[in-house]
Amino acid sequence: MEQDNRPNATSNESAEAKQSTMRSTGQETSNILTTRQGHPVYDNQSLRTVGNRGPATLENYQFLEKMSHFDRERVPERVVHARGAGAHGIFEAYGTVGDEPIARYTRAKLFQEKGKITPLFVRFSTVIHGGHSPETLRDPRGFAVKMYTEDGNWDLVGNNLKIFFIRDALKFPDFIHAFKPDPVTNRQDPVRQFDFISNTPEAMHMITFLFSPWGIPANYRQMQGSGVNTYKWVNEAGEAVLVKYHWEPLQGIKNLTTKAAQEIQANNFNHATQDLYEAIERGDYPQWELYVQLLRDDDHPELDFDPLDDTKIWPKDQFPWLPVGRMTLNRNPVNYFAEVEQSAFGTGVLVDGLDFSDDKMLQGRTFSYSDTQRYRVGTNYLQLPINAPRKHVATNQRDGQMAYHQDIVDGMNPHVNYEPSTLGGLQEAPRPGKDHTPHYNAALVREKIDRQNNFKQAGETYRGFEEWEREELIFNLSDALSRCPAHIQNKMVEMFYACDEEYGHRVKEGIRQASEMMEGTGGASAAADKAVKQAEAKGKDAAAY
Repeated sequence: MEQDNRPNATSNESAEAKQSTMRSTGQETSNILTTRQGHPVYDNQSLRTVGNRGPATLENYQFLEKMSHFDRERVPERVVHARGAGAHGIFEAYGTVGDEPIARYTRAKLFQEKGKITPLFVRFSTVIHGGHSPETLRDPRGFAVKMYTEDGNWDLVGNNLKIFFIRDALKFPDFIHAFKPDPVTNRQDPVRQFDFISNTPEAMHMITFLFSPWGIPANYRQMQGSGVNTYKWVNEAGEAVLVKYHWEPLQGIKNLTTKAAQEIQANNFNHATQDLYEAIERGDYPQWELYVQLLRDDDHPELDFDPLDDTKIWPKDQFPWLPVGRMTLNRNPVNYFAEVEQSAFGTGVLVDGLDFSDDKMLQGRTFSYSDTQRYRVGTNYLQLPINAPRKHVATNQRDGQMAYHQDIVDGMNPHVNYEPSTLGGLQEAPRPGKDHTPHYNAALVREKIDRQNNFKQAGETYRGFEEWEREELIFNLSDALSRCPAHIQNKMVEMFYACDEEYGHRVKEGIRQASEMMEGTGGASAAADKAVKQAEAKGKDAAAY
């Protein structure tokens, strides 16, 4: 489905788009305040009471409705990616992948025609920290794109960084628990984090990125995006290739040092959300070009890593980035809760021509993401306007909490909510192309992958940094590790040496210097403890009232 969502859309188009987010009643709109039942509100200032001093009476229906809804205004916060900002926009396809027709590799309709426009919604986020945490904290950033294609929704759910901490989905709850607050003290603790990392060598590549300036993007507009996992493209003949996705910001890329982030946080802990909103409001629409890397669908024994391992980057010199389209964000949400907080993404939301690889993290995420949304938002979260596809939906799914319509078709028999049927029910769709049918011949096991190579790419990344980035990386790692027990420090230093000899030596020396500062002046690593004491010392006495 093509829509005219150009960046220079008229004010009438914008108003129409905003109206689409509201529930249509078929009635003329009015600015008269009502209850959710449509009753006019004649007095929104005072409870109904016995005399003007009270007590209040139980039949205060207007108050009870207003307050009971207020008590339920928040859905459970996302366990991860809680802090977020979002925007609407469009994707414009190039019709090619590099210099080749894209149909050679995928039959997905949104990519086929040059200039084809697909509306979309993007949610940027932090990963570990809570819903009202500062946007300057060290953390990966979520980069989730929902495209409303003519074949239904496609969710490309990833991060700003191109790799991840772990390669097996079974470890995801452990990783998140280690980086979340301590269940006793409710404080994040580098001891817990590096206790986990020191026993998870595959995380060394991600740690190298996270503790460098790449761990604090300057804002959402100037950061890269990545699908992180490996997917497949499937053409009309059912042939598949492995594919990785990369969003490259046309605004350029900017990251922050720890010092700069602390200075920004002192003045504005919502800076990235504000930056995105105001850029779009002034017509400075951010854009990203979408690139892919393609690889034949086998295990590639010639490589020293497994291409399905999401702790690894596919080297650009071996697997070039090929442009396939451009994204433009051109409209802000009308209501943050309805559109950003309730937006729900899943790695399993693929359209025809896109498919899953055997990536173990991808397959674990595919269950977890949609399962989370059904718990967090509700069974019928896909009926919400922000999540619903921009095409007619016809299913035999019925009922559940907050169902406000049924997926029925005019002329179909409403008594039939099953398939197959000869009584006028829904029918299967015709196949758009040959199925992709990968073949497997292996034992069912619980084993790690063969080519782990946990340290090589981490060392290459370290050596590829500019010197100021390496200095920032060493400072941040040394500061955090100086607060850890010696056995964790020693294990981490050993793994840094395995990545790169200079890397290990500089971290070891940095820990020593940071520890000496802690024993002397306190240093940066003691700032949190110092702040606790400062709050009492600098507090002004006040008399009770």
